[in-house]
Amino acid sequence: MSAMDAPVANSDTDAALKRRIDAARDATLTWLDSVAFAGGPKGVMRISHAHDADAWPGVLLPGTYNGILCRELIDGLDRLDGEDRATLVAWFEAFRTEDGRFRMTGMHDTAVFKKPDRDETWRYIDFHVTNYSLAAIEALNPDRIPNLIFARPWLDPIYLKAWLADRDLRDPWQEGNNIVNLASFLAGIERTGDAADQRAAAATFPILFDWHDRLQEPTTGFWGVGQSEPDRRLEAVAGAVHNYHLWYSRRRPIPYHERAIDYALTWNPAVFSACIDVDMVDLLAHAALLTDYRRSDIETWLHRMVGALLDAQNPDGGFCDEREGVRRQDGWVGGYEEPHGISNTFATWFRWIAIAMAADVLWPGWRHWRFRRSMGIGYRLGGVT
Repeated sequence: MSAMDAPVANSDTDAALKRRIDAARDATLTWLDSVAFAGGPKGVMRISHAHDADAWPGVLLPGTYNGILCRELIDGLDRLDGEDRATLVAWFEAFRTEDGRFRMTGMHDTAVFKKPDRDETWRYIDFHVTNYSLAAIEALNPDRIPNLIFARPWLDPIYLKAWLADRDLRDPWQEGNNIVNLASFLAGIERTGDAADQRAAAATFPILFDWHDRLQEPTTGFWGVGQSEPDRRLEAVAGAVHNYHLWYSRRRPIPYHERAIDYALTWNPAVFSACIDVDMVDLLAHAALLTDYRRSDIETWLHRMVGALLDAQNPDGGFCDEREGVRRQDGWVGGYEEPHGISNTFATWFRWIAIAMAADVLWPGWRHWRFRRSMGIGYRLGGVT
């Protein structure tokens, strides 16, 4: 079904849709207040009302970085004064290892899985948790210098090329996450490291682009094998949305961009999952900034998607990921879990990224959205608006 054939989520005028966004924002801020964790510094949040923080203290880390980034996006962090922010940054950094990685307490070897290779599994999880934790710290204190010692091996061109050669494009979604997270760390070294490391970090990006250029599928604009199969094509899209952040950050035109836009516009603008929904919006919202190709179709699609997202808000003001099944922390297969359908800070932040990106295209300058500054989910070309 194409975007033009999809049913309109509602018949709101733009003014009415804006009012709905404002009401949804107020409801979400109330919900975020409701998951505040009384046992920690101001700003620490449980991931949901189902989260028993005494039993699962490590889950406070994603609960909080998701919640902080959501607050920053839709409301700013003005309610946190300088002392609050410093205390919260110190709280985050208590989860940091000596070399700069962030880890959730309670995660152990026997309970995690992303790939059969245990080192690859931990690298994926560490990259993910670290990127989001650093983004939250950056929102609280943009001048804080990150500890990125763990990422320094990738400054070596031989090490980086060997690592890229091991990327498994049978799983482009997972690898897209690995690559955008690494790129974010390398950009951080380029921004904050000493002169030699800055030069080395800058030199990694031509290597990253060369790898992508050689392996991109020209008929789709994505990466991944077997893209003729619908499920594999969808996984390729989810991965490519992360890869594209490298192009946005360097202001480079994306090869075969029009093919990617064409595919995204075939996707029904309706709620599917927090990850897929934000990926499709991210792709199309950035396309609207970078090209005039099918601009009217993109705006129509985004307008319908905003309505669908608002319709999906839970009565308590938060958002869920999916409606059925069990939600787990990515990679922690034998750890914390909670039922799908309930509001959680992860899905609430992701849903608001999608709403804010769409609104930024439909009504430029209407709201002061504060997108994250570094590559990764929630990053927007141009940064804080």
